Amino acid sequence: MDQQEQPIYVRANAEMLATDGTYGEFGGAYIPEVLAEQLTKLAEFFDSNVLKADFQKEFITLLKTYVGRPSPLYLAKNLSRYVGSTIYLKREDLNHTGSHKINNAIGQILIAKLMGAKEIIAETGAGQHGVATATACAFLAVPCKVFMGAVDIQRQALNVRRMELLGAEVIATTAGSGTLKDAVDAALGYYIENPTSYYLLGSHVGPHPYPKMVGYFQSVIGEEARQQILAVEGRLPDAIYACIGGGSNAIGLFSSFLKDSSVAIYGAEGGGSGSLPDTAATLSFGRPTVFQGTRSYCLVDDAGNPIASKSIAAGLDYPGISPQHAYLKDQGRAQYAPITDSEAVEAYKLLSKLEGITPAIESSHAVALALKDLKDKGLLAIVNVSGRGDKDVERDM
Repeated sequence: MDQQEQPIYVRANAEMLATDGTYGEFGGAYIPEVLAEQLTKLAEFFDSNVLKADFQKEFITLLKTYVGRPSPLYLAKNLSRYVGSTIYLKREDLNHTGSHKINNAIGQILIAKLMGAKEIIAETGAGQHGVATATACAFLAVPCKVFMGAVDIQRQALNVRRMELLGAEVIATTAGSGTLKDAVDAALGYYIENPTSYYLLGSHVGPHPYPKMVGYFQSVIGEEARQQILAVEGRLPDAIYACIGGGSNAIGLFSSFLKDSSVAIYGAEGGGSGSLPDTAATLSFGRPTVFQGTRSYCLVDDAGNPIASKSIAAGLDYPGISPQHAYLKDQGRAQYAPITDSEAVEAYKLLSKLEGITPAIESSHAVALALKDLKDKGLLAIVNVSGRGDKDVERDM
Protein backbone atom coordinates (compact mmCIF):
# COMPACT_ATOMS: atom_id res chain seq x y z
CA MET A 1 0.00 0.00 0.00
CA ASP A 2 1.34 3.43 -0.93
CA GLN A 3 2.24 5.49 2.15
CA GLN A 4 -0.16 8.24 1.04
CA GLU A 5 -3.03 5.72 1.13
CA GLN A 6 -2.29 4.33 4.56
CA PRO A 7 -5.09 4.85 7.06
CA ILE A 8 -4.46 7.33 9.82
CA TYR A 9 -3.98 5.69 13.17
CA VAL A 10 -4.22 7.92 16.22
CA ARG A 11 -2.98 5.71 19.00
CA ALA A 12 -4.65 5.72 22.40
CA ASN A 13 -1.22 6.22 23.94
CA ALA A 14 -1.76 4.73 27.36
CA GLU A 15 1.21 6.45 28.98
CA MET A 16 0.34 9.81 27.45
CA LEU A 17 -3.28 9.64 28.52
CA ALA A 18 -2.62 8.02 31.90
CA THR A 19 -0.42 10.80 33.25
CA ASP A 20 -1.78 12.90 36.09
CA GLY A 21 0.15 15.84 34.70
CA THR A 22 3.51 14.94 36.18
CA TYR A 23 6.65 13.60 34.49
CA GLY A 24 8.95 12.58 37.28
CA GLU A 25 9.60 15.76 39.27
CA PHE A 26 8.29 17.95 36.45
CA GLY A 27 4.85 19.11 35.38
CA GLY A 28 1.83 19.77 37.57
CA ALA A 29 -0.47 22.78 37.73
CA TYR A 30 0.83 25.82 39.61
CA ILE A 31 -2.05 28.17 38.93
CA PRO A 32 -4.20 30.83 40.61
CA GLU A 33 -7.20 29.47 42.47
CA VAL A 34 -9.51 31.17 39.97
CA LEU A 35 -8.25 28.80 37.25
CA ALA A 36 -8.06 25.60 39.31
CA GLU A 37 -11.73 24.69 38.92
CA GLN A 38 -11.71 25.46 35.19
CA LEU A 39 -8.60 23.41 34.41
CA THR A 40 -9.77 20.52 36.60
CA LYS A 41 -13.01 20.50 34.64
CA LEU A 42 -11.06 20.60 31.36
CA ALA A 43 -8.82 17.69 32.45
CA GLU A 44 -11.82 15.57 33.43
CA PHE A 45 -13.70 16.44 30.25
CA PHE A 46 -10.72 15.59 28.04
CA ASP A 47 -10.17 12.24 29.76
CA SER A 48 -13.85 11.36 29.48
CA ASN A 49 -14.32 12.29 25.83
CA VAL A 50 -11.10 11.99 23.82
CA LEU A 51 -11.33 8.25 23.23
CA LYS A 52 -15.06 8.11 22.58
CA ALA A 53 -15.91 6.76 19.15
CA ASP A 54 -17.78 9.89 18.03
CA PHE A 55 -14.89 12.17 18.99
CA GLN A 56 -12.28 9.95 17.37
CA LYS A 57 -14.31 9.66 14.19
CA GLU A 58 -14.72 13.43 13.82
CA PHE A 59 -11.09 14.15 14.75
CA ILE A 60 -9.63 11.58 12.34
CA THR A 61 -12.01 12.61 9.54
CA LEU A 62 -10.90 16.25 9.88
CA LEU A 63 -7.23 15.24 9.96
CA LYS A 64 -7.74 13.37 6.68
CA THR A 65 -10.11 15.64 4.77
CA TYR A 66 -9.25 19.09 6.17
CA VAL A 67 -5.63 18.88 7.32
CA GLY A 68 -4.54 16.49 4.57
CA ARG A 69 -3.05 13.71 6.68
CA PRO A 70 -1.13 11.52 6.57
CA SER A 71 1.74 13.87 5.83
CA PRO A 72 4.35 12.15 3.63
CA LEU A 73 7.67 10.76 4.75
CA TYR A 74 10.00 11.97 2.02
CA LEU A 75 13.39 10.48 1.17
CA ALA A 76 15.63 13.52 0.74
CA LYS A 77 18.05 11.95 -1.75
CA ASN A 78 20.11 15.06 -2.49
CA LEU A 79 20.43 15.95 1.19
CA SER A 80 21.29 12.34 1.99
CA ARG A 81 24.11 12.32 -0.58
CA TYR A 82 25.38 15.64 0.74
CA VAL A 83 25.41 14.42 4.36
CA GLY A 84 26.45 10.82 3.87
CA SER A 85 23.47 9.34 5.71
CA THR A 86 19.95 8.38 4.64
CA ILE A 87 17.58 11.16 5.70
CA TYR A 88 13.81 11.11 5.51
CA LEU A 89 11.82 14.29 6.10
CA LYS A 90 8.48 14.10 7.91
CA ARG A 91 6.57 16.72 5.91
CA GLU A 92 4.41 18.51 8.50
CA ASP A 93 4.97 21.61 6.37
CA LEU A 94 2.49 20.14 3.87
CA ASN A 95 -0.39 20.20 6.35
CA HIS A 96 -3.17 22.73 5.82
CA THR A 97 -1.91 26.06 7.28
CA GLY A 98 1.69 24.91 6.81
CA SER A 99 2.74 23.33 10.10
CA HIS A 100 2.12 20.69 12.74
CA LYS A 101 0.14 23.19 14.83
CA ILE A 102 -3.13 22.36 13.06
CA ASN A 103 -3.18 18.84 14.59
CA ASN A 104 -3.54 20.19 18.10
CA ALA A 105 -5.75 23.11 17.08
CA ILE A 106 -8.30 20.74 15.51
CA GLY A 107 -8.26 18.43 18.54
CA GLN A 108 -8.66 21.17 21.11
CA ILE A 109 -11.27 23.09 19.11
CA LEU A 110 -13.41 19.95 19.09
CA ILE A 111 -13.03 19.69 22.88
CA ALA A 112 -13.95 23.37 23.21
CA LYS A 113 -16.98 22.87 20.96
CA LEU A 114 -18.23 19.98 23.10
CA MET A 115 -17.75 22.12 26.23
CA GLY A 116 -19.90 24.86 24.71
CA ALA A 117 -17.14 27.48 24.41
CA LYS A 118 -18.28 30.84 23.03
CA GLU A 119 -14.80 32.33 22.57
CA ILE A 120 -11.35 30.90 21.87
CA ILE A 121 -8.12 32.57 22.97
CA ALA A 122 -4.60 31.55 22.00
CA GLU A 123 -0.98 32.69 22.09
CA THR A 124 1.49 32.52 19.24
CA GLY A 125 5.15 33.22 18.53
CA ALA A 126 5.98 32.32 14.94
CA GLY A 127 2.29 32.73 14.14
CA GLN A 128 1.74 29.15 13.02
CA HIS A 129 -0.35 28.23 16.09
CA GLY A 130 -2.25 31.48 15.74
CA VAL A 131 -3.02 30.72 12.10
CA ALA A 132 -4.05 27.15 12.95
CA THR A 133 -6.33 28.34 15.77
CA ALA A 134 -7.86 31.08 13.63
CA THR A 135 -8.44 28.51 10.89
CA ALA A 136 -10.20 26.07 13.23
CA CYS A 137 -12.29 28.88 14.68
CA ALA A 138 -13.28 30.00 11.18
CA PHE A 139 -14.80 26.70 10.12
CA LEU A 140 -16.58 26.31 13.47
CA ALA A 141 -17.69 29.98 13.49
CA VAL A 142 -16.29 30.71 16.96
CA PRO A 143 -14.81 34.14 17.84
CA CYS A 144 -11.03 34.06 18.25
CA LYS A 145 -8.47 36.27 19.99
CA VAL A 146 -4.75 35.64 19.40
CA PHE A 147 -2.14 37.23 21.67
CA MET A 148 1.26 37.90 20.11
CA GLY A 149 4.37 39.77 21.18
CA ALA A 150 5.01 43.07 19.41
CA VAL A 151 8.45 41.91 18.22
CA ASP A 152 6.99 38.71 16.77
CA ILE A 153 4.25 40.70 15.02
CA GLN A 154 6.99 42.56 13.13
CA ARG A 155 9.08 39.52 12.21
CA GLN A 156 6.10 37.33 11.31
CA ALA A 157 3.96 39.92 9.53
CA LEU A 158 2.70 37.46 6.91
CA ASN A 159 1.12 35.21 9.53
CA VAL A 160 -0.45 38.23 11.25
CA ARG A 161 -2.16 39.10 7.99
CA ARG A 162 -3.30 35.51 7.58
CA MET A 163 -4.85 35.44 11.07
CA GLU A 164 -6.69 38.67 10.45
CA LEU A 165 -7.93 37.42 7.08
CA LEU A 166 -9.32 34.35 8.86
CA GLY A 167 -11.29 36.62 11.20
CA ALA A 168 -9.13 36.50 14.31
CA GLU A 169 -8.43 39.53 16.47
CA VAL A 170 -4.65 39.77 16.90
CA ILE A 171 -3.75 41.48 20.19
CA ALA A 172 -0.20 42.82 20.51
CA THR A 173 1.64 42.80 23.81
CA THR A 174 4.58 45.14 24.36
CA ALA A 175 5.42 43.74 27.79
CA GLY A 176 8.84 42.25 28.42
CA SER A 177 10.74 41.34 25.27
CA GLY A 178 7.59 41.26 23.15
CA THR A 179 8.01 37.59 22.26
CA LEU A 180 6.30 34.26 22.94
CA LYS A 181 6.76 34.31 26.72
CA ASP A 182 4.94 37.62 26.89
CA ALA A 183 2.17 36.40 24.59
CA VAL A 184 1.60 33.45 26.94
CA ASP A 185 1.53 35.82 29.94
CA ALA A 186 -1.01 38.03 28.18
CA ALA A 187 -3.21 35.10 27.20
CA LEU A 188 -3.10 33.65 30.71
CA GLY A 189 -3.94 37.05 32.17
CA TYR A 190 -6.95 37.35 29.89
CA TYR A 191 -8.01 33.79 30.75
CA ILE A 192 -7.87 34.55 34.46
CA GLU A 193 -10.17 37.54 33.92
CA ASN A 194 -12.42 35.62 31.50
CA PRO A 195 -12.49 32.01 32.73
CA THR A 196 -15.51 31.14 30.57
CA SER A 197 -13.30 31.49 27.47
CA TYR A 198 -11.46 28.45 26.17
CA TYR A 199 -7.68 28.85 26.18
CA LEU A 200 -6.28 26.83 23.28
CA LEU A 201 -2.63 26.56 24.29
CA GLY A 202 -0.43 25.65 21.35
CA SER A 203 2.70 24.06 22.77
CA HIS A 204 3.63 21.24 25.12
CA VAL A 205 3.95 23.62 28.07
CA GLY A 206 1.85 25.22 30.77
CA PRO A 207 -0.21 23.68 33.57
CA HIS A 208 -1.90 20.30 33.45
CA PRO A 209 -3.81 19.20 31.38
CA TYR A 210 -2.26 21.14 28.46
CA PRO A 211 0.94 19.11 27.98
CA LYS A 212 -1.13 15.92 28.14
CA MET A 213 -3.66 17.17 25.58
CA VAL A 214 -1.14 18.68 23.19
CA GLY A 215 1.07 15.61 23.38
CA TYR A 216 -1.82 13.33 22.56
CA PHE A 217 -3.06 15.36 19.60
CA GLN A 218 0.47 15.66 18.18
CA SER A 219 1.26 11.95 18.63
CA VAL A 220 -0.19 11.40 15.15
CA ILE A 221 3.18 12.65 13.80
CA GLY A 222 5.15 9.86 15.43
CA GLU A 223 2.54 7.19 14.73
CA GLU A 224 2.57 7.98 11.03
CA ALA A 225 6.36 8.28 10.87
CA ARG A 226 6.79 4.91 12.55
CA GLN A 227 4.40 3.17 10.15
CA GLN A 228 5.93 4.92 7.15
CA ILE A 229 9.59 4.19 7.89
CA LEU A 230 8.81 0.52 8.54
CA ALA A 231 6.91 0.38 5.24
CA VAL A 232 9.72 1.87 3.14
CA GLU A 233 12.86 0.69 4.98
CA GLY A 234 11.65 -2.38 6.87
CA ARG A 235 13.23 -1.16 10.09
CA LEU A 236 13.24 1.67 12.61
CA PRO A 237 15.54 4.67 12.14
CA ASP A 238 18.84 4.99 13.93
CA ALA A 239 18.00 8.55 14.97
CA ILE A 240 15.16 11.09 14.90
CA TYR A 241 15.41 14.88 15.03
CA ALA A 242 13.04 17.76 15.79
CA CYS A 243 13.38 21.40 16.74
CA ILE A 244 12.21 22.35 20.20
CA GLY A 245 10.88 25.60 21.60
CA GLY A 246 8.03 24.59 23.88
CA GLY A 247 8.23 21.08 22.49
CA SER A 248 5.01 20.05 20.72
CA ASN A 249 6.30 18.93 17.31
CA ALA A 250 9.20 17.17 19.01
CA ILE A 251 7.08 15.23 21.51
CA GLY A 252 4.73 14.40 18.65
CA LEU A 253 7.55 12.68 16.76
CA PHE A 254 9.39 11.30 19.79
CA SER A 255 6.35 9.73 21.50
CA SER A 256 6.16 6.69 19.23
CA PHE A 257 9.86 5.83 19.58
CA LEU A 258 10.47 6.36 23.30
CA LYS A 259 10.50 2.65 24.11
CA ASP A 260 12.81 1.77 21.22
CA SER A 261 16.27 1.88 22.75
CA SER A 262 17.85 1.46 19.32
CA VAL A 263 16.46 4.84 18.20
CA ALA A 264 18.50 7.85 19.34
CA ILE A 265 16.36 10.94 19.98
CA TYR A 266 17.62 14.50 19.44
CA GLY A 267 16.05 17.90 20.03
CA ALA A 268 17.49 21.06 18.46
CA GLU A 269 17.09 24.15 20.64
CA GLY A 270 17.18 27.76 19.55
CA GLY A 271 20.77 28.54 20.44
CA GLY A 272 20.76 32.23 19.49
CA SER A 273 24.36 33.41 19.73
CA GLY A 274 25.31 30.16 21.46
CA SER A 275 25.49 31.24 25.07
CA LEU A 276 23.66 33.13 27.81
CA PRO A 277 22.00 35.58 27.80
CA ASP A 278 21.42 35.58 24.03
CA THR A 279 19.90 32.13 23.69
CA ALA A 280 16.66 30.18 23.90
CA ALA A 281 18.34 26.85 24.65
CA THR A 282 16.44 26.14 27.85
CA LEU A 283 17.53 22.54 28.39
CA SER A 284 21.15 23.42 27.68
CA PHE A 285 21.43 26.51 29.89
CA GLY A 286 18.35 26.55 32.14
CA ARG A 287 17.50 25.25 35.60
CA PRO A 288 14.40 23.53 37.02
CA THR A 289 11.84 25.99 38.35
CA VAL A 290 8.14 26.81 38.27
CA PHE A 291 7.27 28.93 35.24
CA GLN A 292 3.91 29.73 33.65
CA GLY A 293 1.98 27.10 35.55
CA THR A 294 4.32 24.12 35.45
CA ARG A 295 7.63 22.89 36.86
CA SER A 296 10.27 22.39 34.21
CA TYR A 297 13.56 23.85 33.04
CA CYS A 298 13.67 27.60 32.50
CA LEU A 299 16.27 30.23 31.64
CA VAL A 300 16.82 32.13 34.88
CA ASP A 301 19.13 34.73 36.39
CA ASP A 302 21.35 34.22 39.43
CA ALA A 303 18.37 34.88 41.71
CA GLY A 304 16.30 32.21 39.97
CA ASN A 305 14.01 34.63 38.14
CA PRO A 306 12.99 33.86 34.52
CA ILE A 307 14.87 35.87 31.92
CA ALA A 308 14.10 36.71 28.30
CA SER A 309 15.20 34.25 25.64
CA LYS A 310 16.67 35.12 22.27
CA SER A 311 16.47 33.21 19.00
CA ILE A 312 16.13 34.05 15.33
CA ALA A 313 13.14 31.68 15.34
CA ALA A 314 10.05 33.19 16.97
CA GLY A 315 8.60 29.73 17.60
CA LEU A 316 11.69 28.72 19.60
CA ASP A 317 12.10 32.05 21.37
CA TYR A 318 10.76 30.88 24.74
CA PRO A 319 12.61 30.56 28.08
CA GLY A 320 10.57 27.56 29.31
CA ILE A 321 10.17 24.02 28.03
CA SER A 322 7.83 21.04 28.07
CA PRO A 323 7.90 19.16 31.40
CA GLN A 324 8.10 15.86 29.52
CA HIS A 325 11.16 17.00 27.59
CA ALA A 326 12.71 18.04 30.92
CA TYR A 327 12.07 14.52 32.18
CA LEU A 328 13.48 12.90 29.03
CA LYS A 329 16.62 15.02 29.36
CA ASP A 330 17.17 14.08 33.00
CA GLN A 331 16.48 10.41 32.27
CA GLY A 332 18.97 10.48 29.41
CA ARG A 333 16.41 9.15 26.91
CA ALA A 334 16.68 12.19 24.66
CA GLN A 335 19.56 14.55 23.98
CA TYR A 336 19.16 18.26 23.37
CA ALA A 337 21.66 20.61 21.78
CA PRO A 338 21.67 24.32 20.90
CA ILE A 339 21.80 25.36 17.25
CA THR A 340 22.98 28.92 16.66
CA ASP A 341 21.10 31.41 14.52
CA SER A 342 23.79 31.24 11.83
CA GLU A 343 23.72 27.43 11.72
CA ALA A 344 19.93 27.48 11.34
CA VAL A 345 20.07 30.02 8.50
CA GLU A 346 22.69 27.93 6.70
CA ALA A 347 20.45 24.84 6.97
CA TYR A 348 17.43 26.89 5.84
CA LYS A 349 19.23 27.85 2.65
CA LEU A 350 20.80 24.45 2.10
CA LEU A 351 17.58 22.44 2.24
CA SER A 352 15.92 24.96 -0.06
CA LYS A 353 18.67 24.59 -2.67
CA LEU A 354 19.19 20.84 -2.39
CA GLU A 355 15.59 19.65 -2.18
CA GLY A 356 13.36 22.53 -3.24
CA ILE A 357 11.86 22.49 0.25
CA THR A 358 12.01 25.71 2.24
CA PRO A 359 11.58 24.85 5.94
CA ALA A 360 10.46 27.24 8.63
CA ILE A 361 13.45 28.77 10.39
CA GLU A 362 12.30 26.80 13.45
CA SER A 363 12.48 23.47 11.57
CA SER A 364 15.83 24.52 10.12
CA HIS A 365 17.33 24.04 13.57
CA ALA A 366 16.48 20.31 13.39
CA VAL A 367 17.96 20.10 9.90
CA ALA A 368 21.13 21.80 11.14
CA LEU A 369 21.56 19.40 14.05
CA ALA A 370 21.08 16.42 11.75
CA LEU A 371 23.71 17.83 9.36
CA LYS A 372 26.21 18.03 12.20
CA ASP A 373 25.44 14.64 13.73
CA LEU A 374 25.02 12.48 10.64
CA LYS A 375 27.97 13.57 8.49
CA ASP A 376 29.47 10.52 6.74
CA LYS A 377 27.99 8.06 9.26
CA GLY A 378 25.76 6.06 6.94
CA LEU A 379 22.86 6.13 9.39
CA LEU A 380 19.10 6.13 8.81
CA ALA A 381 17.32 9.16 10.25
CA ILE A 382 14.03 11.05 10.30
CA VAL A 383 13.98 14.86 10.56
CA ASN A 384 10.68 16.51 11.37
CA VAL A 385 10.06 19.50 9.09
CA SER A 386 7.47 20.96 11.42
CA GLY A 387 6.58 24.00 9.30
CA ARG A 388 7.13 25.65 5.95
CA GLY A 389 9.32 28.69 5.46
CA ASP A 390 7.09 31.04 3.47
CA LYS A 391 6.73 33.24 6.55
CA ASP A 392 10.50 33.70 6.74
CA VAL A 393 11.38 34.39 3.08
CA GLU A 394 11.06 38.17 3.33
CA ARG A 395 13.11 38.38 6.53
CA ASP A 396 16.66 39.67 6.49
CA MET A 397 18.53 36.57 7.62
